[in-house]
Amino acid sequence: MSKISQVFVATLCVAGLALTGCSSSSTSSASTTTTLGHVTIGTIPLADRSPAGTAGTAPSVVVPKSAPPTGLEVSDLITGTGPAAKTGDKVTVQYVLATYSSGGVEQSSWTTQPFTFTLGAGRVIPGWDYGVAGMQAGGRRELIIPANLGYGADSPGPGISANDTLVFVVDLLTIN
Repeated sequence: MSKISQVFVATLCVAGLALTGCSSSSTSSASTTTTLGHVTIGTIPLADRSPAGTAGTAPSVVVPKSAPPTGLEVSDLITGTGPAAKTGDKVTVQYVLATYSSGGVEQSSWTTQPFTFTLGAGRVIPGWDYGVAGMQAGGRRELIIPANLGYGADSPGPGISANDTLVFVVDLLTIN
């Protein structure tokens, strides 16, 4: 994909996530869906969201009892401040991962150290490149990532099955 195409897709993604975040509130169960090329980004229904918790502390992750979504779903649990993360930014995050197959938490950077990556560089699963775009420092976002935007048919290790749907709660610490 050319640099111009990547910037265009990233801009659309940020705009779509911004609109998605604006359309939801903690008292609404409305769902918004944005389609960017082949990626559908929807809002996690209120009943399926993990609790917001407190910024700076490890979050709780709740795996929804409903059927896994077929597209990426995101919801801001805590809104950050400052500029939105965009393609090319180096971001540092804390995260907790739970899976639909296990129904529980499988990984957490809170028990080790924060994770840093370049947004949109393809160094993480696609669901992260799309789902973290548009976040602001200090924000906490939940991502429900279908297998095609996660690890697909490849299991990366224990607790994450092939074709698993992933539930992440991500805290964005810094954007550089």
